[in-house]
Amino acid sequence: MSGPRSTADPQPGGSLPGLDLRRLRGYLDREAPDLVDGPLRGGVLAGGKSNLTYEVTDGRTRLVVRRPPLGHVLATAHDMGREYRVQRALAPTPVPVPQVLLHCPDADVIGAPFYLMRHVEGRVYRVPAELTALGPAAVAGLARSLVHTLADLHAVAPDSVGLVDFGRPDGFAARQVRRWKTQLDASRSRDLPGIEELHDRLAAAVPVAGAATVVHGDFRLDNTLVGPDGDIRAVLDWEMSTLGDPLTDLGLLLVYSARLHAPGWPAPGDLAAAYADRTGRDVRDLGWYVAFASFKLAVILEGVHYRYVRGQTVGAGFDRVGERVPPLIAQGLSTLGES
Repeated sequence: MSGPRSTADPQPGGSLPGLDLRRLRGYLDREAPDLVDGPLRGGVLAGGKSNLTYEVTDGRTRLVVRRPPLGHVLATAHDMGREYRVQRALAPTPVPVPQVLLHCPDADVIGAPFYLMRHVEGRVYRVPAELTALGPAAVAGLARSLVHTLADLHAVAPDSVGLVDFGRPDGFAARQVRRWKTQLDASRSRDLPGIEELHDRLAAAVPVAGAATVVHGDFRLDNTLVGPDGDIRAVLDWEMSTLGDPLTDLGLLLVYSARLHAPGWPAPGDLAAAYADRTGRDVRDLGWYVAFASFKLAVILEGVHYRYVRGQTVGAGFDRVGERVPPLIAQGLSTLGES
């Protein structure tokens, strides 16, 4: 995963924030003795604002480790077993995922459950300037590839990959509204005007959902690794995946995509039309899903802000996360007003 950059480069056998490399090496010696050869070194991969991601290597094999954040872990929000399971299940499908290798539910090994996967070569695009350098045609092609990847995910029949029990799709959208309100209440550290109104209006107008699919839960461009020819090589960060309403993924993608002001990047309406054309799904109620995505993202970022003010984050860039929450609340209310 070459897009995110390591923020630390300890000496072989050293420790990283939240990951003791000596203890990890001992675990690998027991569970996969032929996987690595020699002391491990590595660093924290920049970019993630929730679960922690590390790149480790013995100088020959490059691996990636995922574990929950260092503190304030909300129930079910950082389940390493779910991330591991869904990626393993999707491996034989058209959805590009990293090759997962091991899942360790034992928190005593490194201080938290974790899983291990192989490194994937690719770039992460995070800001419009990075896209602008590609040129409009390449940017449009990348957007098309992103939408097609989401459509491919939603085309996977859960029972065909052993995920029929991966979630409770009945009442999914209404339950999601309640869940994120619960997450908000568990992460409150300041007043957020308008967020109660946004929640109440969403809860009062939940649309009737179509057929349930596997949903990623945080599908966006910078949760993918992109190859040099613009192909999506891997979809990352499956911590919120489940079975549910696929339009929740599309709504969130549109909220994120509206901030990618690069020549060639399609307007949100064009992305929605491309998705509808690829999948045949009815997107007439998409305004509610965009408003819900604004609420959900506001709650996620508020949780990150909550951990930041308590010194429980690792890496740079967390000091300004909190200021992004009020505009999302306003966007959600505005979108519901338009709908």
